[in-house]
Amino acid sequence: MKALGLIVEYNPFHNGHLYHIQQSRILSGCDYLVCVMSGNFIQRGEPALVNKWARARMALMSGADLVLELPAVYAVSSAEYFAYGAVRILDSLGIIDHICFGSENGKIEELDMIADVLHREPECYRKLLKQQLEKGLSYPAAREAALQGYLDSQCKSDGSMTSVLKTSNNILGIEYLKALKKLKSRIIPLTIKRISNTYHTEELTGSISSATAIRRSILSSAHIPNEAEFFNALPEASASILQEEFKCGRGPVSSSNFDLIILSALRRASLESLRNLPYITEGLENRIKNATENSGTLEEMIDKIATRRYTRTRIQRILFNFLAGLTAQDLNEFNNSGGPQYIRVLGFNRKGREMLSSITRNADLPVIVKAADFKNSDNRLIRRMLEIEAVATDMYVLGYPNPAFRTAGQEFTQNIVIV
Repeated sequence: MKALGLIVEYNPFHNGHLYHIQQSRILSGCDYLVCVMSGNFIQRGEPALVNKWARARMALMSGADLVLELPAVYAVSSAEYFAYGAVRILDSLGIIDHICFGSENGKIEELDMIADVLHREPECYRKLLKQQLEKGLSYPAAREAALQGYLDSQCKSDGSMTSVLKTSNNILGIEYLKALKKLKSRIIPLTIKRISNTYHTEELTGSISSATAIRRSILSSAHIPNEAEFFNALPEASASILQEEFKCGRGPVSSSNFDLIILSALRRASLESLRNLPYITEGLENRIKNATENSGTLEEMIDKIATRRYTRTRIQRILFNFLAGLTAQDLNEFNNSGGPQYIRVLGFNRKGREMLSSITRNADLPVIVKAADFKNSDNRLIRRMLEIEAVATDMYVLGYPNPAFRTAGQEFTQNIVIV
């Protein structure tokens, strides 16, 4: 059994993702493919367009054999924690030979060189990073400047290496490599160069269009667009599943669906409770509270909070972590205890079922097929991580257009996807 791991969001699954799966299989020579996928909320701090079970079905209909969930604690997190949580799950399976990720750079050696510096954090690099942060730069900008200074000082750079830190998939790829080093994992990393466009391209560009462009096209319409250009960007299975979810009123879900939910909860929240959220530093809770009381929409509130240092993505993550009930103490405790506390199965096909048998024998984390069976686990950390997941899902379904699907408790009643 030769198994490949992918770390994904599939929001939604499009032709670029299909290309990634096909090329990853060829490059790795794998027999089995496992996806670790974000749940109902994604890394940028936004709700997914459709729920995690629909997106798991898209993956299984398009080449994946087994889909596992990245817990909300790590899915709605910084690139470092997102990557560590996902790689930890893949590493814990005990059967993964390769991980393959898309990157704008496409050169695993260059990405690994940067990952090595960021993993080791030499004293010279740490000093440079501190200096850049003291200038008021955001952490990503400060890290890029510090890394360039370090590489220059070591005579290893012509000034072009850190350009790879300007694009989102390169950044995540570097964090995957860091996580592999931290875990001393035996998994061999591979990368495939992205084709046709960048992650944030907002216009449809034919058969290979960005997820951002596809979501924008959907959310700017009252329903799934009928234009041939739109359907040309999606595999038939994905388009069919989206149509099904939208027709019954389980999507599309967007951040704007949560305007009043988040604003009302924040207006009732104390400064102390906001101070205890992940990623809150230097009095940021005061900016959030002030903006909450002087805004009428979530978008307006984020505009008032965000600065060069506090990016919109960071603010969005804070807000949706607040919605799920995650605290900084929770995050620290999970990180200090190894990260994800379980392996959650969202769906599988016949080959995925075969893998599960091997995973159950080899994994160093408990495997959850039926979440209700672990609701009252003796392990406090498992209970807490599942509790946060359940609250996240309870909040997510409030964004459904059809009120009939907004009932609570779906985290423990929804069946896994079997294809």
